[in-house]
Amino acid sequence: MDIVLATPRGFCAGVNRAIAIVHQALERYQPPVYVLHEIVHNTHVIEELRQCGAIFVKELEQIPRGAVTIFSAHGVSRAVEEQARVLGLRTIDATCPLVSKVHRRMNRLHARGYDVLVIGHKKHPEVEGTCGQASGPVHVLSTLAEIETLKVSDPAKVGYVTQTTLSVDDTAELLTALRHRFPLIAEPERTDICYATTNRQVAVRQLAEMVDLVLIVGSKNSSNSNRLREVARNRHTPAFLIDDAGEINPAWFAEVRRVGISAGASAPEHLVVEVICWLQAHGAGSVTEMNGQEEHVSFLVPDLNV
Repeated sequence: MDIVLATPRGFCAGVNRAIAIVHQALERYQPPVYVLHEIVHNTHVIEELRQCGAIFVKELEQIPRGAVTIFSAHGVSRAVEEQARVLGLRTIDATCPLVSKVHRRMNRLHARGYDVLVIGHKKHPEVEGTCGQASGPVHVLSTLAEIETLKVSDPAKVGYVTQTTLSVDDTAELLTALRHRFPLIAEPERTDICYATTNRQVAVRQLAEMVDLVLIVGSKNSSNSNRLREVARNRHTPAFLIDDAGEINPAWFAEVRRVGISAGASAPEHLVVEVICWLQAHGAGSVTEMNGQEEHVSFLVPDLNV
């Protein structure tokens, strides 16, 4: 059995920035540093940061007054920002700049009197944070049925934003329905689906045509990792989402001659290496890396003085 690696894969610029913020905050302020929710959706990253002194909480009330508190890469609502101020917390915002861009566009639409449609998964932290930044009417949509029954204030004054980690193919279908329903809908100049999500989906789409089975390294609550598994399966290639090599089932590889590997945008590369080692320990041979889009995006870490 041969191994083919997707390119690109793994960490994106927003994830690199968020993790760097936690590490630098720990270095500057010393443990403990508190993080509201998971900084990114990967169990291994969370555990590594926890061992360094980060404490992850679900509610701001769990944090002592005056403590350094980091908002996750997914963004938070205005209500959470205000609550942190009232509780006397020293906050650092690790929201991905591409998510912040979505927030700004939504508020520009509201300033023009538009209803804003948020295309995304209702309970995902990014969508909750985006909706919580709204200054006007906002509607979350994830299905064609919801688009058909949607009621807005003025059909001529509707715009949309999207969650940054959606399936490009699924979103295209929803946007086609929105354009049909609202011919004057205001659209962004470029898609809100981030470059990393798009590039990884393109790579897995190509990978799935080259192999008999695809392994996606990523956590179960990672939206972009789940989308990568779906992309492979939509190409009729068996695909499994695994947190690490310990979740591999040897029975998957009966009659598999080529296995492809990719990783979600919040999955570290060392987990991919461990999967490769597991496969080679169980008889896999050569490892090749497919040609793919090179990424040169990086985001500056903000001033951490709080």
